Amino acid sequence: MTAVLHTSDPVLTAFADDVGTDGPVAIEGARTRWSLGGPLDDSARILTAPTGVVEYTPEEMIVTVRAGTTVADLHSELATKGQWTALPERGGTVGGAVAVGQNDFRRPARGEVRTSVLQVRYVSAEGRIVSGGGPTVKNVSGFDIPRLITGSLGTLGCIAEVILRTNPIPAIERWFASDDTDPFAVHAALLAPGAILWDGTTTTVQLVGHGVDVDADVTVLTSHGSFVEVEPPEAPSGERWSLAPADLPAVPELGIGPFVAEVGVGIVHAATPQVREPLDPGVRLIHERMKNEFDPAGRLNPGRVVGAH
Repeated sequence: MTAVLHTSDPVLTAFADDVGTDGPVAIEGARTRWSLGGPLDDSARILTAPTGVVEYTPEEMIVTVRAGTTVADLHSELATKGQWTALPERGGTVGGAVAVGQNDFRRPARGEVRTSVLQVRYVSAEGRIVSGGGPTVKNVSGFDIPRLITGSLGTLGCIAEVILRTNPIPAIERWFASDDTDPFAVHAALLAPGAILWDGTTTTVQLVGHGVDVDADVTVLTSHGSFVEVEPPEAPSGERWSLAPADLPAVPELGIGPFVAEVGVGIVHAATPQVREPLDPGVRLIHERMKNEFDPAGRLNPGRVVGAH
């Protein structure tokens, strides 16, 4: 469901006034993924989104938050009720995380960004405040605007506010590492690991859940190799490759240098950028038509192209 939002909220209306109706604009978060999609046109006015948690209903597991709020500040507030979201914790803002659409490296435990965005309020290229989606899935019909805006790099609308689904923080989180195990056999053996990372030599596994479940998973792990408990690793950095999960065993043969693969997910982090095939002409045409529908004058984040990097 999509509708032009008539609101007296002074924060949203002030943001819409800043975006205005003319001239190229871009919204700046913390610039943790600023280079994605190609260089921003120098003509763009750079704005910041409003900040703050608007409403948090822990019993319903939803939170309404302004796009300029940092993910760290959001998660700090949610943690008081034992919850967090699927947004990755890498120093960025809520709006930036939604605009980029990349998942946390612990996606099996955290969930997916795209499915966690229940509602989005954004300022259109015409300077109007538009609302898409709803706080619960069952009361939404029509085109799924939140999924469209998520990952669009700000090229379809200037994100002002979102409603996110929250998740319980696991009761226990433990990390284990081994240099003598098959990461793919481990993935097949474990019921619900939080994450499995593999760099070609070392397999690092996150186990999450309640004590009895984690203890059972530890038993499974030790039957597949010599695992030792380790501190949580830093989030993998570098260029992101997207492969089919079944193709990950062949990553060492690609000659891309040091890497970290998310087993079962298909994301690979490496210093070398992935060479992407040109978009199918039909897909490219859909992208162009969608951009023209949302931003016929090309005002929003000019220079950025979704899928360019």
